[in-house]
Amino acid sequence: MDLKGILINSLKGFDPRNEIKNPVMFITEIAFVISIFILAFPANFHVPYSTVYIQFYISVTILLFLTVFFSNLSTSLSESQSKAITLSLEKMKKTTKATILKDGKETIANSNELKKGDIVLIKKNEIVPGDGEVIKGSGYVNESNVTGESRPVLKLVGDSVTGSTTLVSDELTVKISVDPGNSFIDSMIDMVQKSIRERTPNEIALSIFLSGVTLIFLIVVASIFSISSYSGIKPNIDILIVLLIALIPTTIGGLLPAIGIAAVNKVSKYNIISKSGKAVENAGDIDTIILDKTGTITMGEREAVKFHPNINYDEMNLGKKSLLCSLNDETIEGLSIVKLATSENISYSESELENYEFIPFSSDTGYSGLRKADEYIYKGSLKALSEKLNLNDTYINGLCKQISLKGGTAIPVATNGKFIGVIELNDILKPGIKDRIGDLHRMNIETVMLTGDDEVTAAYFAREAGIDDYIANSKPQDKYNRVIEEKNRERMVAMIGDGTNDAPALSKADVGMAMNTGTQAAKDAANMIDLDSTPTKLIDVIFLGKQILITRGSLTTFSIANDISKYFVIMPAIFYTFPELAFLNILNLTDPLRAITSALIFNTIIIVILVPLAIRGVKYTPSSASDILKRNILIYGFGGLVFPFIVIYLIYVLLGLGGILW
Repeated sequence: MDLKGILINSLKGFDPRNEIKNPVMFITEIAFVISIFILAFPANFHVPYSTVYIQFYISVTILLFLTVFFSNLSTSLSESQSKAITLSLEKMKKTTKATILKDGKETIANSNELKKGDIVLIKKNEIVPGDGEVIKGSGYVNESNVTGESRPVLKLVGDSVTGSTTLVSDELTVKISVDPGNSFIDSMIDMVQKSIRERTPNEIALSIFLSGVTLIFLIVVASIFSISSYSGIKPNIDILIVLLIALIPTTIGGLLPAIGIAAVNKVSKYNIISKSGKAVENAGDIDTIILDKTGTITMGEREAVKFHPNINYDEMNLGKKSLLCSLNDETIEGLSIVKLATSENISYSESELENYEFIPFSSDTGYSGLRKADEYIYKGSLKALSEKLNLNDTYINGLCKQISLKGGTAIPVATNGKFIGVIELNDILKPGIKDRIGDLHRMNIETVMLTGDDEVTAAYFAREAGIDDYIANSKPQDKYNRVIEEKNRERMVAMIGDGTNDAPALSKADVGMAMNTGTQAAKDAANMIDLDSTPTKLIDVIFLGKQILITRGSLTTFSIANDISKYFVIMPAIFYTFPELAFLNILNLTDPLRAITSALIFNTIIIVILVPLAIRGVKYTPSSASDILKRNILIYGFGGLVFPFIVIYLIYVLLGLGGILW
């Protein structure tokens, strides 16, 4: 949005129907209107009519207008960012032709006519017509317009695709998973637009608190008016208005909407769809974070590096069996086993696969491979194969433990009633993950790692990364059980997931983040969706949630501290005829009207000064709650108390130079 549009929206904000949503600014606007009447009809309000007082009335009226205007401006600036994001998202949406498959026939339709459940065929270089799940084929999809990642992503059966991306190789058959208007891009646009209208629970609670404080000071000022009249002093209504506006928390009241909108803007800049503002806010209160090992703690691209044959077995025989049971395995591990076997010149013939049925990997079974009649070739976790096949081999057990102790992953291979060897896969910690886990610890957040690896491998990576707790040989039910366990301890839980079996746990977590590459069930259950499918981004969201809460708390502290300073400026000016109250005049300001005007000028400009901070956010350094509180009190409490005295005094001096006003 251009500057003209921002200014127009700031003026539209004066509409009482809009301003009443912010009680502090609504009171300020009422004070502005009353000030106009006082300026226009001074005699009706029994106020002195002189050049000095006319200047004072004009100053108060202008400054009250600017206070409300700058508050509206801060909101308008934040909303302009939201609208810019919305426009860029709308440009992503592409209407294209879609090939619908139905009853063995192909029909052409517009992409915006597709409904949930439609089956579409997408060919090389065609635009994906809508969000859906791959049910046949494989191919690379360019998602750069959505995720920013320039490299195309391989999509296999079960993976999800996003509308408006482009298939750059092969052919995919996709089942559309959403109705028109409910795509990821539509959801993201809706999320950004709602950020302009909706407030989060914490923001609502703070608004209620600020309304209560405003009501208290309204009663206080009304009491001062009554006491002054009773004592025989004719109170200057404009001075009482200034006192009211200076005492109520106009600073945080003017910045609160901008903080909330800026928070949702930041989430969208992380390329994350947040289904509610509450999810972002919950991130700041997280006590426990549940992380998968593969892809989050480690690089996740485990590669087969060596075949370890059992006693009386040779490496080539193990390699051949490993190759055969991995040919149809499209997991990263399966592809790497084929690659290792090929690099060692291990080959096979089609006849060796005759009558075999491929058994895909399942997190419930823990293995995959080939089977025909009473014959099989399985590879998987030691625990799963031992239980499934009732096998126990001391040599294989020791070999698996040895591999696990050095951080590798051991994949035993079994055929026809015995283990024939172990495939060694290597994975490494993600760069910087240990420091990030350390940051979580400094925030008193407990970390839990879940992995399908055995106890030894799990313990190794947990120790290396600094993880508090882990669950080895974990199954989908373990995630759900751990979330329930943490919530029973009255802890706020965050977790990530990408599979259908993660959906129950994601739905129970306070912050559940699903990967864009995950299944539709996971994305439906989560309250956040990461379009980049970067698991460690959950940690970034927690940092962002902390920053939002700290920004709101810091500016509230600063605003209340400001009110105390302004009190010591305005109260002595109101009761300057009472020498008993002279001790309140800390700055020794001798001109009451100039002192009051200086306080009001500060009250107005401080909103403008703090707008960039409200939008950018207070810098957050991971630390404990007590350290954050101390820093908040020192910088924004003590600083908010001293800073106004300095600035108000400077304004007072500047107004007096050359007789600018008085």
